[in-house]
Amino acid sequence: MISSLKYTAPSLLAGSAAFSCRKRVPVPRLPPSIQNLQQSTALPSLSSHKPLYIIPCTQNLTFSTKPRRKVAECHAYEADKSQPQAAGTSEAAQKLKIGLYFATWWALNVVFNIYNKKVLNAFPYPWLTSTLSLAAGSLIMFISWATRLAHVPKVNMDFWKALFPVAVAHTIGHVAATVSMSKVAVSFTHIIKSGEPAFSVLVSRFLLGESFPIPVYLSLVPIIGGCALAAVTELNFNMIGFMGAMISNLAFVFRNIFSKKGMKGMSVSGMNYYACLSILSLLILTPFAILVEGPKMWAVGWQTALSQIGPNFVWWVVAQSVFYHLYNQVSYMSLDQISPLTFSIGNTMKRISVIVSSILIFHTPIHPTNALGAAIAILGTFLYSQAKQ
Repeated sequence: MISSLKYTAPSLLAGSAAFSCRKRVPVPRLPPSIQNLQQSTALPSLSSHKPLYIIPCTQNLTFSTKPRRKVAECHAYEADKSQPQAAGTSEAAQKLKIGLYFATWWALNVVFNIYNKKVLNAFPYPWLTSTLSLAAGSLIMFISWATRLAHVPKVNMDFWKALFPVAVAHTIGHVAATVSMSKVAVSFTHIIKSGEPAFSVLVSRFLLGESFPIPVYLSLVPIIGGCALAAVTELNFNMIGFMGAMISNLAFVFRNIFSKKGMKGMSVSGMNYYACLSILSLLILTPFAILVEGPKMWAVGWQTALSQIGPNFVWWVVAQSVFYHLYNQVSYMSLDQISPLTFSIGNTMKRISVIVSSILIFHTPIHPTNALGAAIAILGTFLYSQAKQ
């Protein structure tokens, strides 16, 4: 709060009258300017517990016996209120930063899903595709740490032990989602994945013994009903694609549970946390990818894709791998800036953007009832995020 104090010297008679008594006891007479300073200490607008900064006076302070219209003009402000506009500017900057996080997160996720589906249509090997996504992210972070573009995390063996079950669940969820998108439309996979809150509540209730308010349970009705309606009316339904999305939901629920229980008290930034998660997941996934698909199948499929698509296929693979890491990295970074409720709402809006964009780009045929089921499921996800808080 900026305040301006103006000290005006009264007449000499007024000054003496202020100190007059009934018994006419002589009292030392103070200069008028000092009297005004004494009176100013009783101003209720200033706090006695905060430092007061005085800006140099614009005129020389004199103790003259002659009345003067203006002796001195000083300006003062309380220390903790010195910049009231700065707080508003900081809050606006924070909102802008969160908005940029969301916009970047959604855009990167849409681009990833588009290129990922293009790669899987030409190269139907989801295990290798998943491995390349994790490998690209690990390489990006190693380069960032080596060049000091990112802070190198200080982690110990206890950190890696706590991260291991999280990485296992993350690997399963990632591969299952990729398998699903290799068999069905991107929109259908994300409609089924919008049912993740139902798995979260059921696992927490029956395996962990947690209880939830009634509105949380009620929000599961539109989620489950919408997903079921979308699955029944899906024109290109595939059981492997459907089960892949369901397994991905379950795996990501366990990933979140393991992360909450095992990573408490470990101070690692969101970006470095996901980097370590990608590295460990890559080490887990690579041997299984070789065992399930193998280099021979990859070599044949790669040549077929190059002959059909041309050199652009290589760019698709690179793009889907890089954008997968970037969109996940931004989402984990945003967790450092926003509340879980805001993140849940952002995640719901992300699915809407992915579903709509994939339908438009790939010209996915969709039945009106299927679209209604998707809308109901996404609405239920939004209601769940509200009720959970």
